[in-house]
Amino acid sequence: MEEPHIERMAAPPVRKRSLIMQPIHWFRMLGEELHWSLVMGVIVVYGISQGFGVGLVRVSTQYYMKDDQKLQPSEAQLFFGLLQLPWIVKPLWGLLTDTLPVLGYRRRPYFIFAGCLTAISMLAVSLQPNLSLGYAMLFLMSGSTGMAISDVTIDACVTQNSVTHPALAGDMQSLCGLSASIGSLVGFSLSGFLVHLVGPTGVFGFLSFPAGLVVLVGMLLREGNLQRSVHRGVHEKFVDAGKAMWRTLKCREVWRPCLFMFLSICVSLHVHEGMFYWYTDAEGGPSFSQEIVGSIFSFGAIGSLSGVLIYQNFLKNHPLRDIVFWSQLLFSLSGLLDLMLVLRINLKIGFPDYFFVVIDEAVSRMIGRVKWMPLLVLSSKLCPPGIEGTFFALLMSIDHIGLLFSTWLGGLLLHMLNVTRTQFDNLWFALLIRSMMRLLPVALLFLIPRADPNLSVLPAEMLKMKKGDDDQKNTEMASLIDGS
Repeated sequence: MEEPHIERMAAPPVRKRSLIMQPIHWFRMLGEELHWSLVMGVIVVYGISQGFGVGLVRVSTQYYMKDDQKLQPSEAQLFFGLLQLPWIVKPLWGLLTDTLPVLGYRRRPYFIFAGCLTAISMLAVSLQPNLSLGYAMLFLMSGSTGMAISDVTIDACVTQNSVTHPALAGDMQSLCGLSASIGSLVGFSLSGFLVHLVGPTGVFGFLSFPAGLVVLVGMLLREGNLQRSVHRGVHEKFVDAGKAMWRTLKCREVWRPCLFMFLSICVSLHVHEGMFYWYTDAEGGPSFSQEIVGSIFSFGAIGSLSGVLIYQNFLKNHPLRDIVFWSQLLFSLSGLLDLMLVLRINLKIGFPDYFFVVIDEAVSRMIGRVKWMPLLVLSSKLCPPGIEGTFFALLMSIDHIGLLFSTWLGGLLLHMLNVTRTQFDNLWFALLIRSMMRLLPVALLFLIPRADPNLSVLPAEMLKMKKGDDDQKNTEMASLIDGS
């Protein structure tokens, strides 16, 4: 059974196919190798729920914090950081999906629960527009929790298949990136118009529809039922998973790239709320409308999509460290475009604000996506069999902790520089500091392995079950792999 699979994956004639047929053959190949329900799940969760949904929720939440709750930029960044908390505890959701089957299924019930939780939370905010900040944050965090659970669950499915189909790891991450980028493009394109038509709270109600599709994924996903097996105690599974995670984290091939990903995100300070308030300011800024703001972010989604295509077609077989090195340098330089905009240099050289902003957004997102893709591929290869969902969730939670620190440190920087709802004199200095900080990860690139992206990164002994493991563990893993 192995030889035909290897021949199919190694065959090179894909390059000769037409531009129209190549994506069709690519999707068909993924559907045959991984099953259509997994491909559908990736498109729904990454593309519709997260890509399209986050495209809508980002713009609506920004206007909700600014206009409905009347927050300062630094305060808005604080509360945006709080919305990251459900993503920081992703290992908990991953541990549940890996060790606590519901009615014999590891993944399907969690999709259904996550979709229902998100839908109810978004409807609660939508139907009560005069909520206090405390209740609004509670419902928004509940919706974020639902999205985090669905994200962990689909990550577990993708990571599990990356272990069983290592040659398809890059293709699966490309599918995830393409789905998220296209979904974001559509979401951001519509976000400004929807906020203008129905207001931020109306958009929150619309987000219950993508959540309903996540429930549908839970109903249709192909997964083996484990009810026929004799289950070990949940406590024993948690202990075993914790030991396996600790044993993996102690591995040099694992903790070094984890440290790099955390530090590279942490030092890339976020000052996005300062820029958003400046975008919409009538005196110091260009006074963009809601529709214009949404279209700006849509160009960012186009840039992100371009980054995925560049990685998939030209970079996925290059050493990971080389890609991260060049993209990190370009990422730092791209931050200077914001600086030119705030200092109004673009007007002095004849570039209108909107034209310059969309170029800035597209270029920055494209470079950011190219930088992130190899790190996602690397993360998927660091997960040992049996706890794929838990460990990948742990890696992503480390990244979200870095993002939380980046957001809060950026908010602190805005506060220290006295950047407020109407005062932007020192915003340029915040952007300059951010660009300089983005150069720091270049000195840490020795933490990234120079590994072939098509080969496994973990030591061979960590990819095999120990002979002393009980038969139940082997039975559950085999059932899970065959059923997915």
